[in-house]
Amino acid sequence: MKKRETKRTEIALFGHFDSTNFGNESTLKAILYHLRRFHPDAEVTCICTGPEATTAAHHIHAIPISEPFVKSWAPRNLVTKALRKICIGLPSEPIRWVKAFLRLRNTDMLIIPGTGLLTDAYGLSNWGPFSLFKWSLMAKICRCKLLFVSVGAGPIHGTLGRYFVKSILSLADFRSYRDNSSKQYLLDLGFPADSDPVYPDLAFSLPEAVISQQDGGESNNRPIVGLGVMTASGAYDVLRPSNTYTAYLDKLVTFGEWLLAREYDVRLLSGDVGDEHALQEFGNRLRARSSDYDDARIIRQPISSVDDLLSQIAATDIVVATRFHNVLLALFCNKPVISLSFHHKCESLMSAVGLSEYCLDIKDCDADMLIEKFRALEKNADNIKPLIKQKVRGFREALDEQYRCIFNLV
Repeated sequence: MKKRETKRTEIALFGHFDSTNFGNESTLKAILYHLRRFHPDAEVTCICTGPEATTAAHHIHAIPISEPFVKSWAPRNLVTKALRKICIGLPSEPIRWVKAFLRLRNTDMLIIPGTGLLTDAYGLSNWGPFSLFKWSLMAKICRCKLLFVSVGAGPIHGTLGRYFVKSILSLADFRSYRDNSSKQYLLDLGFPADSDPVYPDLAFSLPEAVISQQDGGESNNRPIVGLGVMTASGAYDVLRPSNTYTAYLDKLVTFGEWLLAREYDVRLLSGDVGDEHALQEFGNRLRARSSDYDDARIIRQPISSVDDLLSQIAATDIVVATRFHNVLLALFCNKPVISLSFHHKCESLMSAVGLSEYCLDIKDCDADMLIEKFRALEKNADNIKPLIKQKVRGFREALDEQYRCIFNLV
């Protein structure tokens, strides 16, 4: 008699993963590492925005969140866009629901791992709340465990966005948030999140080996400041007005001038492929204004992966950054950091590590305030580093506890 074969555990991950945003990629990299720790033989599928890139980067099966049925017709005016939606978009949506059901019918667990996915700032479709609601509902119909693990929330602008987010979370078998501010945001929205736990951002659980693999870069006699510049595009309104973004760049350029004049080198950091234009514009403005400008002292190397970004951060002494995960990964690498905050997640992160005084509002601070905070941070760096190291160790222990909890649900 043949022995009955044991069914392999099937786990699906859902998110905005396409290898362009290094914060999201660090989250995916972290949960995949720990998933393989607890379930090394599991079959893993990633439901994401960039399946080809995800498969290439992480060597897992990946499928699109929303598969297009007609790729060649991309209308540009409102009338043809409406016609496309009526003639193609609406009729094809039931097919997508059926495909979601077929993809999840043998799946044991659907995990939404971290990132700020609970937002309608990029719209309702694609990886927005409507698509997430569709996949979440199909998971429950398929009797698949649904987990939201250290997720971030907000902004949520529309009535439909609020409805879908609350409906999605109500379907979950497990919910946790990456910070108290996300939990409070949902409470203010009217979702009963009181008993849901708060765990740190999943990127803090990246394997420690990714740090030890970094050599710290080239050495010289000058300290190196990592400067993270964020593009104006994106979901957050804070940098969208052109005059606001110009003021943001100007204060960073003034800060860069000050650094060069005082014999610091500057290493430019990005957190997204889309930041390249911002880095170029920053460099051009600094070159035009600074009498101390020297190409050799403005270090700009390609960053196309999380490992690249970690290597760049490892080659700095202090980091000043705007993007959330640039700040987080600096902390992960035990670097003193100043956060130019554009969202409640930045303030919450800096508060969690005891560095609230080094979190500056991106709109209200000026170059003089930034310079003053930088000088204070540099002066206290030797005392701050052990604090960061202790906090990050605590975050890692908390996340290990969470992984044990969620993976025991399979």
